[in-house]
Amino acid sequence: MKRLDPRVFKVPVDRIRSGYYSDIYFTRYVEVLKKDNRHPRVLYQFFPRADAVIVGIDEALAILRYGCGYYKDEEKASDLFQTILRIEKEMQMASYEMDMKHLNELTQEKWRVRERLNQLWVDKWNEIEVKALYDGEEAKEGEPIMTIEGDPTYFGYLETVLLGVIARATSTATAVKEVVKAARGKPILYFSARFDHYWVQATDGYAALKAGAFGVSTDANADYWGIESLGTIPHALIAAYNGSTEAAAIAFDHYIAPHVNRIVLVDWENDCIGTTLRVVKAFYEHIMGKAFKLGETDPSPIIGEGKEKIWGVRFDTSGSLRDKSVIPKDESSLGVCPELVWRAREVFDDYGLNDLKIVVSGGFDAKKIDLFERLDVPADVYGVGSKLLRKKVDITADIVEVNGKPCAKVGRRKGDFSRLKFVKHDYWKEG
Repeated sequence: MKRLDPRVFKVPVDRIRSGYYSDIYFTRYVEVLKKDNRHPRVLYQFFPRADAVIVGIDEALAILRYGCGYYKDEEKASDLFQTILRIEKEMQMASYEMDMKHLNELTQEKWRVRERLNQLWVDKWNEIEVKALYDGEEAKEGEPIMTIEGDPTYFGYLETVLLGVIARATSTATAVKEVVKAARGKPILYFSARFDHYWVQATDGYAALKAGAFGVSTDANADYWGIESLGTIPHALIAAYNGSTEAAAIAFDHYIAPHVNRIVLVDWENDCIGTTLRVVKAFYEHIMGKAFKLGETDPSPIIGEGKEKIWGVRFDTSGSLRDKSVIPKDESSLGVCPELVWRAREVFDDYGLNDLKIVVSGGFDAKKIDLFERLDVPADVYGVGSKLLRKKVDITADIVEVNGKPCAKVGRRKGDFSRLKFVKHDYWKEG
């Protein structure tokens, strides 16, 4: 396993070092130690409050790499940082107004101030010792996942951001791992970006992929990995073509890059099977230039990967609706239910669409995916969205030793560190 280069995370160095994102009680804790000239060597241990897939370690290491240390003149550093914040606000306004001359002047000013601020920074990364799991490893509730040993005046103020980046990514990864396990090897598409603030997309996407997701839906989701985001034809495109799924599918195929697999959303009219068959007919006739007769014409030339083919169809029926092909029963027949997928697969295969993939989404979580798999429902891919953001795994950090001797609050003690790996100070150069 290899850890990510700390520069990948685009750590806002000035804001981290200035305590901008830190709880005030952590900055004050370090302030007291500095003013009292007290420099104990402490051992921090980090652990999850539930069994979890641990992600966020590499981002935490990046924060430590650039944030472990202190400003030798804190009053002057604070003034310079406030100046940077002011300049950044002015840069934002100049950017919106497209005032390039003023923006260039402000950019130069900001970098001059940053240079002065960086000259005040005393880097102490090489004077702490860190051990940690790798992103993507699993840990039990209470099991140590990372330790930091050293002078807390160098890194104690970072506790808020360290806990936050690990907790967020771990929560996402743990939720994704549950659905990946439930899917029994079938691909999981991570479609959660539109349910949360865009600032967290890179972290969430990285966590999802580390936990086994097949693909993510935004470029930001894929940022740390450098992969390409995935997606399907959205309802909005169908609406823009006056509710014609056929027209939207043909336009999508015509204009989108050839290597992208065409996945058509087919629930616009609450008739997934009927819409799919109409799309296949229209698509075939458009691409092949000849008539398509359902049940007679072989549709296989337009089924598959890439341009001028349909890779799959996506069922996204609302949980409050019943698809036209489903026999009315109870709530189990609403939304994307097993009966809908069974019927669709049977019809598709009868008409020679054996290789057409069925992507299901809408209300899927580990429980629903597990049900589909236990019932042997012939879904090929699961798209999962908001349900993945409801999982919450808290991460806690405690001092458990001071100057080499046990020192922890009641109920806490040094754990088993045998699984943790020593983090070299140039760890990103390994491998």
